[in-house]
Amino acid sequence: MSAERPVRSGRGRSGMFRTKTVEQSIQDTEEPEHSLRRDLSALDLTVFGVGVVIGTGIFVLTGKVAKENAGPAVALAFVLAGIVCGLAALCYAEFASTVPVAGSAYTFSYATLGELPAWIIGWDLILELALGCAVVAVGWSGYIQSLLANAGWHLPGPLTGAHAGSFGFDLLAAVLVLVLTAILVAGMKLSSRVTAVVVGVKVTVVLIVIIVGAFFINGSNYEPFIPPSKGTAGGNGLAAPLVQLMFGFTPSNFGVMGIFSAAAVVFFAFIGFDIVATAAEETRNPQRDLPRGILGSLVICTVLYVAVSVVVTGMQKYDKLSTKAPLADAFKDAGHPFWGGLISFGAAVGLTSVCMILLLGQSRVFFAMSRDGLLPRFFSTVHPRFGTPYRSTVLLGVVVAVVAGFTSIDVLAELVNIGTLFAFVVVAAGVVVLRRSRPDLPRAFRTPFVPYVPVLSVLASLWLMLNLPAETWVRFAVWMVIGVVVYFVYGRRMSRVSQAQRSVPTV
Repeated sequence: MSAERPVRSGRGRSGMFRTKTVEQSIQDTEEPEHSLRRDLSALDLTVFGVGVVIGTGIFVLTGKVAKENAGPAVALAFVLAGIVCGLAALCYAEFASTVPVAGSAYTFSYATLGELPAWIIGWDLILELALGCAVVAVGWSGYIQSLLANAGWHLPGPLTGAHAGSFGFDLLAAVLVLVLTAILVAGMKLSSRVTAVVVGVKVTVVLIVIIVGAFFINGSNYEPFIPPSKGTAGGNGLAAPLVQLMFGFTPSNFGVMGIFSAAAVVFFAFIGFDIVATAAEETRNPQRDLPRGILGSLVICTVLYVAVSVVVTGMQKYDKLSTKAPLADAFKDAGHPFWGGLISFGAAVGLTSVCMILLLGQSRVFFAMSRDGLLPRFFSTVHPRFGTPYRSTVLLGVVVAVVAGFTSIDVLAELVNIGTLFAFVVVAAGVVVLRRSRPDLPRAFRTPFVPYVPVLSVLASLWLMLNLPAETWVRFAVWMVIGVVVYFVYGRRMSRVSQAQRSVPTV
């Protein structure tokens, strides 16, 4: 065992809001038993970003939102959502290049807002990434079961997952998570190579949709480009958006406001680019490559989303689009079932990379919290051969496999959304705080127009959070309360920063 280094707290704070200096965070990455191997390049990071963002959103959400919210103007909704994510990405890029340490928003919060806020955001990220991975694994299982059924193969009913009125275990979803966990334990370079192959297949299918679909566009399908506004009844009780309960405001579909409503929906198709920041400690040149990976993957995904939405609404009238498989069904409607089948295959393959990168992000956040003592230090030891946090990866992989095997995806997906937006708010606020508290820090990338860009990012994220159902806020609050209890029972006492403060003799 290596000798423990004393951990200094920042700016004389004590108690729940003590901070951990940026220098100490970086120094901790040099401890042999708790140091991750640096294998990733800017290209690897960009592939990770594209791999986790391009998922079911591009294969499903485009048609659903066009039909229900914005019509052909869904392309503008993707542009708006891309801008909102871009604001957050600029903040992430500055933090990740300044504090190139595993943990993403958790680590950034520890350096700026204090230990309790950092714990809360770390606890939030664990929930977000675990549930996100479980949801994606269940979705992947559904695609594979469909493809097997087409070939005449069927799994026994109890092994196909939980369905209405019945109990079951989703074997395929659980097996996928366990296989990907083994790949992540075996090393980041292997993980990046597997991801690169999967992303290559997925992006090829998306480009086929764009190129081949362009030949079937009918210009009359774009009329009207912005359909007339149509009011919505909204939800009732806790099922209603929080903004409706607070202010009596109900969103409208179609028209100009429909574009904004659609942007609130398609925003969630971009979730995942922030995962790139969790790999900061495993990047060869993080100051240069992290901003490139974060911003590059977001730009690529935005362009692909806009192009696909333009093509699909041109191929088929927006009010006739399928809400389950709009791209595949649009090609089938045009008399080309082969391309429709290829798209379904691409969607199934694509979800594999999404699941893997969510597992990667979750294990790195858990690893960073463990190394700081807020979770048991046992889980922050890296594998002597592979250089990966194998204990935390295996633990979380098994937990997620069980969750994926027994869960249904309806309720859990919205918790992923609110968790991501909460992280966006914290990171944007942290940029402003760190600029003022540590103006001396070298910053390889600087967010432009501070504090205006971070403030806009906070406001945009809060607005989207207010559009989530009130019941999602209740579930999120329950998880946060559990986290606070765990912090006061264990984390506050075992924190390395706390122990270092107690070991300093008083004068």
